[in-house]
Amino acid sequence: MNGKVLVVDDEQSMCELIDTDLRLRGMESSWCTSANDALRTVQEQEFDVVLTDVRMPGTDGLQLCRQITDNRPDIPVVVMTAFGSLETAVAAIRAGAYDFVTKPIEMDLLALTIERACKHSRLQQQVQVLSEAVQRTGRFGEMLGDSQVMHGLYDQLARIADSEASVLITGESGTGKELVARSIHQKSRRVEKPFVAVNCAALSETLLESELFGHSKGAFTDARTERKGLFLEAEGGTLLLDEMGEMPMAMQVKLLRALEENRVRPVGSDKEIPFDVRILTATNRDLESAVEENRFREDLYYRINVIQVELPPLRSRGMDVLLLSQHYVEQFAERAKKEIVGISEQAAEKLLSYSWPGNIRELRNIMERAVALTRFDKIAVEDLPEKIRNYQSSQVFIGGADPMELVSMEEVERRYILHVLDTVDQNKTLAARVLGLDRKTLYRKLKQYGVDND
Repeated sequence: MNGKVLVVDDEQSMCELIDTDLRLRGMESSWCTSANDALRTVQEQEFDVVLTDVRMPGTDGLQLCRQITDNRPDIPVVVMTAFGSLETAVAAIRAGAYDFVTKPIEMDLLALTIERACKHSRLQQQVQVLSEAVQRTGRFGEMLGDSQVMHGLYDQLARIADSEASVLITGESGTGKELVARSIHQKSRRVEKPFVAVNCAALSETLLESELFGHSKGAFTDARTERKGLFLEAEGGTLLLDEMGEMPMAMQVKLLRALEENRVRPVGSDKEIPFDVRILTATNRDLESAVEENRFREDLYYRINVIQVELPPLRSRGMDVLLLSQHYVEQFAERAKKEIVGISEQAAEKLLSYSWPGNIRELRNIMERAVALTRFDKIAVEDLPEKIRNYQSSQVFIGGADPMELVSMEEVERRYILHVLDTVDQNKTLAARVLGLDRKTLYRKLKQYGVDND
């Protein structure tokens, strides 16, 4: 056992008896013979647990318990009483006591009670530290993270937020591209105006045109009323075109014309309407490769890519995984009315070692599941999905000690290039950057390996 205990009893002999026993069990112990001395001592020193008698002259143990829990709620109080009635136990709990024991004291039982209280105290301290870290950690708008790569992102976003330039937000699926767009809007001069987002992959070309530009009454079968479209709904504010890489080529032409002229023509109308909107776009696709392969218009690409913001994957953000996990645990525990305070060390190790292919969206889903399933006050390893519990980091194996297993430099290069490509979700532009190659060289090597460049 370890921990620091303050014993409070008006009988000095009882204080000395408990003090001696606790020290023999490996704990630090101090004692006082009055509640007033105990309050003063708690203010001057740090303790894991306060153990107090109920019946004392002047301020009794229950009053002391209330004062400590009011001023130092992080210190659990265990109450001792010779009057082991139900009324006394209820009064102690109502006063904020962590637990109670009855006299005559059974020292082994007392030691177990104090050990549990010490663990509770340390857990409260750890939760407080992590919660404070979540509160004081680096933020930009609604974004959360304290890693070096995130601070670099915050700096970039702060510099472009007040600009009117178009921004292309890139990154793997689940990295929070819409959250970044909202944060840019919140920090911009347009914050009092609407923020509107549309998923370009969720609608057909005809529906997308009507959604963006609006339509006049009778423009098509279901057009019973006039609709002004998202460009005009976002007037004065910000419009996010998400999943930009999925937009049909024909629609790309119409969008480019609208962006160049700052006017939209509703479907079925012969009038053009001016708009004042800042355009943000987002994609998890490699648009540079799509341009080279004639799957995305080059002129539109340069029109929307005045400034590019590249979001880091969660696996490259280090301890941000735990900060975000704690944030989601607190959020979902409050919603579920469950007393869950954090994550166990073993679960934290599993979360840090996992590769997070689904990024923050996947982490949020897993924390919501864990909060719903756990039976403890901390998320345990068994509350995590099997894929995380049994995860083993993939490595590029290039051979062992057996000469027959050794491979050529050409084969090492092939395996590593394909490994990098898998790691960056087939984003060839990013893979070329990681590998230190230009994209034409990467394409040539992939062709040699028989990999389809489409």
